[in-house]
Amino acid sequence: MNRTGLVIALGLALVIGLLFGIYPELDLKLAALFYDGAHKAFPLKADALAAFARDAAMWIAWAMVLPAIVAIVMKFIGPHRPMLMSPRAAVFLLTTMLLSAGVLTNLTFKSYWGRPRPVAVSQFGGELPFVAWWDPRGACPRNCSFFSGEGATAFWTFAPAALAPPAWRPLAYAGATVFGVVTSGLRMAFGGHFFTDVAIAGLVSFFVVWLFYALIYRWAATRLTDEQVDAALTRLAMPGYRLMQRWRGRDSRD
Repeated sequence: MNRTGLVIALGLALVIGLLFGIYPELDLKLAALFYDGAHKAFPLKADALAAFARDAAMWIAWAMVLPAIVAIVMKFIGPHRPMLMSPRAAVFLLTTMLLSAGVLTNLTFKSYWGRPRPVAVSQFGGELPFVAWWDPRGACPRNCSFFSGEGATAFWTFAPAALAPPAWRPLAYAGATVFGVVTSGLRMAFGGHFFTDVAIAGLVSFFVVWLFYALIYRWAATRLTDEQVDAALTRLAMPGYRLMQRWRGRDSRD
């Protein structure tokens, strides 16, 4: 999560955005690699092993954030108890996951950016017209193609990779990249997303992880300590904890 990574990601975003913006048909050509015109289907979509691999990828990603969820929930149950993991790491992992794989995908773009999925466009047996990645005026009514929630979730694994010991960090980043690319490739092979859907999903996740890592760990003006985050979570948890304690006291007198 250094400046070199940011420069590379910004370069990729510029190249992909411009290239596929000027030549949107490239998305169709890449999607066609996975399409069987004779049977008018994306064959891998019916493959049980591929479907299992798709589900397993999401289980793996959410398993990585599960310790952070448990640690924060336990903190709200017992605010004065020490957290089960680094408070900074817990907040970093959960916040980046919720933003990249939730708010910015399913609650924002996929709900209001009407780009149809490959399986829905006329070039691949569907009924809707194809639109470029930058055009929100597609005819998809809901849960649309841009950008990929599963791709964003897979590439979110840059977040735990950023917390790996320095000696292991390059290998962790490489693993996260391969994981994201393979998972995104499966979404394309199923006809669920175009290349730009998954590529931009990966870039968005990277930018979210980069920014929050810088805010929490790197930039002196915003850098936090575990003690500061723990204290902030304690303050947030106390009103609900006191209310629960009063409710329990009243309930015990009934």
